[in-house]
Amino acid sequence: MKRMALKMKKKFDKYWGDLNLLIAVAAIMDPRNKMKLIEFSFRALYNSLEATEHIYAVKATLYDIYQEYVDAFSHETVLRENPVEGENHCENSNLVNSNVGAKGVSSGRKKFDSFIRSVDVVESMKSELDIYIEEGVFICNENETQKFDPLDWWRANSLKYRILSRMACDILAIPITSVASEATFSAGGRLLNHIEPLLVVKL
Repeated sequence: MKRMALKMKKKFDKYWGDLNLLIAVAAIMDPRNKMKLIEFSFRALYNSLEATEHIYAVKATLYDIYQEYVDAFSHETVLRENPVEGENHCENSNLVNSNVGAKGVSSGRKKFDSFIRSVDVVESMKSELDIYIEEGVFICNENETQKFDPLDWWRANSLKYRILSRMACDILAIPITSVASEATFSAGGRLLNHIEPLLVVKL
């Protein structure tokens, strides 16, 4: 039994590694956990120095991934605010027929709306992840814990976390493993029947 347990432990360590960053980030994206679960678990698994280093590595990875989504969101915003040249030409042609006063009001309002959207986007990019982490964890009723779906929570809060909700849905949708745990951590070997090659039919 001891030899079997040691074999399974060796496979387990090889499969999961010292620190699985993706699973750690996915755990943070569950509003019931956030960074609290990482801090709690790592301090129980590692000594003080290792726990601090691993927590820092997870947080740095989390912010790096978030920054990639921020850059992508900013690029989408720029494309929305600056349509293709042909569309701009059509809009300018249509404005020629309008009076000067209406044109001035429309142009001024357009610039103001664009400014508000750009300021709003900048504020969101700077604070969404920080706000999410700093807020308290989501506490379910005892009867609802097993039925809680983090993806439903993110869909419900997508207006508040416009960028972070995209990131959370992408990460939480990744299968944690594509191999059955029974096969991965099994201590038994694969046995091949030596008679099988004789069953091949020559065409």
